[in-house]
Amino acid sequence: MTRLVMILNGPNLGRLGARQPEIYGELNLSALEAACRRWAEELGLEVDPRQTDDEAELIGWLHQAADQGTAVVLNPAAFTHYSYAVHDAAAEVDPLIEVHISNPAGRDSFRRHSVISAVARGTIAGFGFDSYRLALDAISRLMP
Repeated sequence: MTRLVMILNGPNLGRLGARQPEIYGELNLSALEAACRRWAEELGLEVDPRQTDDEAELIGWLHQAADQGTAVVLNPAAFTHYSYAVHDAAAEVDPLIEVHISNPAGRDSFRRHSVISAVARGTIAGFGFDSYRLALDAISRLMP
């Protein structure tokens, strides 16, 4: 049985390494995906990393995960704070772990509320790329 995990990244995460490196670090999305593949292999998982700036595409991927019974590590990025459509799609996925590279609670006031957290099994934030490693570890423990 394949223990597949979708790693879904929302808007602007394709700009990792270039966008606000003092907050998000200097490594790019390819480096994050490579690290996730390495961590997943150590845990006996297979990952399918994806990134989009399009809310509808992210929702489609969440529907796909729900229909296939696929676990998800989700960094909804800016959609975290206002997208009830992403919330509703994420609610159908189990297990789903919300991740953030930075700690939204320590940033701008508008970033301090997540509409996704209520439907996630848990939220891991503020550990840089290691937030994904911790989420994969949690997912591996939740999967059969």
